[in-house]
Parts: sequence; structure tokens; C-alpha cells
Amino acid sequence: MADETEQLDEEQESRLDPEVAARRQAALRFVRQWGDPVLKSRAREVDRFDDELRTQIATMGQIMEDALGIGLAATQVGKLQRMLVYRVEPDSPVNAVVNPVLEWSGDELDTVEEGCLSLQGVLVDVERPVHVRVSAQDEHGEAITIEASGLEARVLQHEIDHLDGVLILDRTSRDQRKAALRLLREAAEQAA
Repeated sequence: MADETEQLDEEQESRLDPEVAARRQAALRFVRQWGDPVLKSRAREVDRFDDELRTQIATMGQIMEDALGIGLAATQVGKLQRMLVYRVEPDSPVNAVVNPVLEWSGDELDTVEEGCLSLQGVLVDVERPVHVRVSAQDEHGEAITIEASGLEARVLQHEIDHLDGVLILDRTSRDQRKAALRLLREAAEQAA
């Protein structure tokens, strides 16, 4: 997920430190973009907690960080595994969440503009519960429970959606979806 404050337009990107901009562009090459069928696929449960898994998680964390994102699901890097990484506070460590299950969500809802590393240049309003509880495993297979509110809850829901093949375009109004799809098609035509 790219937080609304981290979704960069061309002007903002041109103001980035050249080294940061280069790292961002290199990282985004690893992130699957709209139209890739893996983004609409449901990921499989992870049943093997080994060094290879921990290496994949570390790689995902680095890609997310370099791309200036705050969350990244395995499907976004072409891996159909139920795992994600996120970090909502710049100075905190990257959190790895494996086999997440949304156990509970509160009744209070909030609509916030969301962006996504897989939908470059798109920001849409998405309504989500403000409070959630997620059960999962860490990178070693140990059970964890995450009780989250606000931005952390939103990021978890956004990334779990990715693991289920759901995009923010599926959670916004028809008008915003149409506008976003038009923008994505125009960007794809320009890139071709």
C-alpha cells in the first residue's frame, strides 16, 4: 500500500533526492502492476517456515521501503503466498505477517483516500473499519495477534485484500473506479 501521503505524483517524485528516486524506480520494477493476473489471484497458505521464507520476507521489506510504501503483499511481487510486510512508523521495524486472518473488525467505519504500489498514480476513497484484530504467524511460524487501529488497521486490511485478490478499485465507488481505470489505461498506452 502506498499511503495517501506517500503516493507520489510526477512533481513530488521530481523533488526526491536523486538517489531515493532511483531506488524507488528500481524497487517498483519488482512490484506487479494493474493488469497482471496475479493481483486478482488468491494466495495459498504458507506451511513452510524456513530460511527461504525469511529471505523472501526480508526482500519484500526492502522493496516496500525502497518504493516508499508502507505495506506490501506477496502477490504484489508475484508470490502466491499468504504473507505481507508493513511499517506505518518510519523508525519502526518492518512487520512480517504470515497467514493472516481478519478475526474481528469494529463497527466504526472511516473513508480515507488510499493509493497502492500496484496502481501507480491512483488514489481512491475506501471505506474500512477503524479497528481490527488479525491472527497470524510470524516469519518463524509462531502465532501472533495484532490489534490495530487507524492507519495500521487500514494497511493490514489493504494488504490482506491483496492476498485475496481484491484491489482498492473493488472497494471504491463506481465513478472513482471508472476514473482510475481510465487513468491506468492512459498510463499503459503512454508506456507502450
